[in-house]
Amino acid sequence: MATADLIMPKLGESIMEATILRWHKQVGDPVKQDETVLDIATDKVDSEVPATSGGTLSEILFQVNDVVPVGAVIARIEVAAGSMPGSGSPTPAAPQHHAEEETASKEVPFVPAPVAARASAAPAVNNGNNGFFSPLVLNIAKSEGLGLAELEKIHGTGNDGRVTKKDVLQYVTDKKEGKTAAPQTAARQETAAAPAAAQTPAPAVSQQNKPGVEVIEMDRMRKLIAIHMVESKHTSAHVTSFAEADVTGMVLWRNRVKSDFEKKQGTKITFTPMFLECIVRSMRKYPMINSSVDGDKILVKSYFNIGMATALPSGNLIVPVIKNAERMQLAQLASSVNDLADRARNNKLRPDDTQGGTFTMTNVGTFGSLMGTPIINQPQVAILAVGAIKKRPVVVETEKGDVIAIRHMMFLSLSYDHRIIDGSLGASFLSDVAREMENWDDQRDV
Repeated sequence: MATADLIMPKLGESIMEATILRWHKQVGDPVKQDETVLDIATDKVDSEVPATSGGTLSEILFQVNDVVPVGAVIARIEVAAGSMPGSGSPTPAAPQHHAEEETASKEVPFVPAPVAARASAAPAVNNGNNGFFSPLVLNIAKSEGLGLAELEKIHGTGNDGRVTKKDVLQYVTDKKEGKTAAPQTAARQETAAAPAAAQTPAPAVSQQNKPGVEVIEMDRMRKLIAIHMVESKHTSAHVTSFAEADVTGMVLWRNRVKSDFEKKQGTKITFTPMFLECIVRSMRKYPMINSSVDGDKILVKSYFNIGMATALPSGNLIVPVIKNAERMQLAQLASSVNDLADRARNNKLRPDDTQGGTFTMTNVGTFGSLMGTPIINQPQVAILAVGAIKKRPVVVETEKGDVIAIRHMMFLSLSYDHRIIDGSLGASFLSDVAREMENWDDQRDV
């Protein structure tokens, strides 16, 4: 019998590991090619891992809740001689699996970050981590306020005793529940180094056991959202500008054509693709909005991959991405928006559906908000929020003079990274988006 390795697949350009959620098969179970063997989760989306060969599941190398790096072998399948794809004779593992592993290691290298030397000469506790932590672990530790000394004392369950994302999140949870205490050595060092006036206040007494307090455990996605939002605020210098748009023409046009649009194009027309079309037009005029920061370099993208924040039934948000929106007509935008939103609500998104965004739009008006101050989706430099559309009396300029009319009005807010986007550029882009919306042709054909 030959053996085929089941490898943790490449899940996106910035994803280096995934968490095992559930095994659908157990050792000894028969599996068919392309049959789902397990469910995995990243900080972006849940996904299924299918069998790459038919046979019998002979070995499971990781358990539920284990965090596994991309390219690692997670299980092995015994297959009949000569039945492995891409090979006419038995081999220890399918050749294309080795190629996939090599590709994953080249495209998504795991580069551990060295821990900075501590000021104290006291020796560090050796937990098998060899003084190295992944960038993800360091980011989580930073957002949770964990010092390096405290991080080094966490027992690692990864390869060679390395501290994993699961380890640090469990440590944070235990610490909040009072199951572990922060190291006294670090506390004494901080006390000696900082003046009394600058001391960090002691954490508040836990309210969990008080009467009238309901304790709700954060789910995995909520924990990751919290980490990413704090990380974004620490990374980018957030500034928010506001504008108001008269979207009466868009409302009247949609009301007039929505039935014919669905019959002709085979998909419903909502305001989201209409807004996206206006955003794309403005992004062409202001390309710096479509950029990111890499060290001291600014990377300006020629493609417009626009993320749209979508609410899940759980109340969490996910941001599927419309790839190459600059190439799409309105009907294509509408089809992509509806497809991604539907698959997001039904937990059917693929890992690639949430990767590669260069700009994000969020519709805070869906829940009745007039405006919002959204947090930038890293590594992007801007995010646009659209508010609720409300009828209001406004002054309208006409050839015969100013008149007061009832119009459909909407607030727009743009949060942008002030390291890259100055106020004049941010405000100019936002104003241009508002003008594109106001100039919508309410007589255009479907």
